[in-house]
Amino acid sequence: MFRGLLELTRPGNAVAAGLLTFIGAFVAGIPSSTPAYVGVTAAVLATVFATGAGNAINDYFDREIDRINQPGRPIPRGAVTPRQALWFSVALFVGAVALTAVLPPLAIAIAVVNLLALVAYTKVFKGLPGMGNLVVSYLGGSTFLFGSAAVLGRLSAAVVVLFALAALSTFAREVVKDVEDIEGDREEGLNTLPIAAGERVALVVALVALVVAVGASPLPYLRGTFSVAYLVAVLPADAVMLFAGYRSWRDPTAGQSLLKYGMFLAAAAFVVGRLA
Repeated sequence: MFRGLLELTRPGNAVAAGLLTFIGAFVAGIPSSTPAYVGVTAAVLATVFATGAGNAINDYFDREIDRINQPGRPIPRGAVTPRQALWFSVALFVGAVALTAVLPPLAIAIAVVNLLALVAYTKVFKGLPGMGNLVVSYLGGSTFLFGSAAVLGRLSAAVVVLFALAALSTFAREVVKDVEDIEGDREEGLNTLPIAAGERVALVVALVALVVAVGASPLPYLRGTFSVAYLVAVLPADAVMLFAGYRSWRDPTAGQSLLKYGMFLAAAAFVVGRLA
């Protein structure tokens, strides 16, 4: 059972989300003080717990869809029961809330919005064309905002741009994933963007989001926040994201996987920008 519960959290995704929160704090600038170190540690752990909880509750609500799209997930294959998944998710959410309590007010506000969005995503937003994608894209990008708010109590300009890049690329990836999962979603009665508007239109929307993200990527350099080292580092990320958008037309699975790598390359470029 323990292995099944761990799988519910998608530990790789949960740890990656915690890393993104740390990157947001690092890009914002972590002050050399004990409260700042405590804040960034609490923020990273809270992100890992909340992401794991959100993944677990998503599997709980999606258990019938997963019997078609993802039969190897813990609930469909019988590794954990739906009830166990639900209570495990609640426990992780409680842990995330407890960790967030030590953070500045803005970080707490972001955490509250994110927790509500995580809980409401599957039941309220997922089946609405484009809305579920927007919620997931906000949640993905907000990890950077959370990191900045945790250590500074405010949002740095560079982190806001990083949020925009991450949110746009995540939105594109989620749309492509909906194209990939269209068969199961249609059978379950969901009205995702590819189902409502067609696969071609959905892929065009994803590509437009990527083009906007790439177009916005030079802003930290143009505003004088980062040096030319950032610009050089972000170019490979831009290239990967644009190629992923192109690849998605023929192979959505490969395209959405490449988009994930593109987002992490973009985050690494911001780290380079801060170090340079």
